[in-house]
Amino acid sequence: MQHFNTNDIQGFSKIYRLNLINSITGYKSANLIGTRSNSGEENVAIFSSITHLGSNPALLHFTLRPNTVPRDTYKNIKENKVFTVNHVTLRQIEQAHHTSAKYDENISEFDQTQLESDYRLDWQAPFVKGSPICLGCRYLNEYLIKENGCVLIIGSIEHIFIKDQLLQKDGWVKLESGEVVAINGLDGYALPQLQKRLEYARPKEIIKKR
Repeated sequence: MQHFNTNDIQGFSKIYRLNLINSITGYKSANLIGTRSNSGEENVAIFSSITHLGSNPALLHFTLRPNTVPRDTYKNIKENKVFTVNHVTLRQIEQAHHTSAKYDENISEFDQTQLESDYRLDWQAPFVKGSPICLGCRYLNEYLIKENGCVLIIGSIEHIFIKDQLLQKDGWVKLESGEVVAINGLDGYALPQLQKRLEYARPKEIIKKR
């Protein structure tokens, strides 16, 4: 087993450090965030930092890199206060990954990929057509992370669209039925496979090792 200390980490090349630190924390969700500016420009970008924050009320959060350069997703969310979260499928990997390329504000990633925008319920942000799970979210708050300048965005989940075959009777969502992928690091995409569901854990007699 290899061991790296703080000095080792700081001494790595930029790319090596990016790959290492982004992948050691494990698999992350692969989501496309859809937004639209007040002038009507659409934006869609891939994120791996979207995380459940609470179920009552239904909240999620994600992290934006420092606003030292233009961030279209952030600007659009601040303008319209809404955004969408769309799960990436196996067939969408290449197109979704390409949304991480840096385009000018007036160029939509929908026009540069085979991804298609989809508007529902008069929501002012585009969903991604073909995504098996789509969420309509409203901006609630943000927090500056002083340690690195990133911004933590808090959003409420106001609309949920799920393909029928994913939604189970107890409300659990079987992601593999929609070929929903996960991200390992910055550029590794994986198709998880369910091994087992366990019952809700409650205190019980501990079986001690002998």
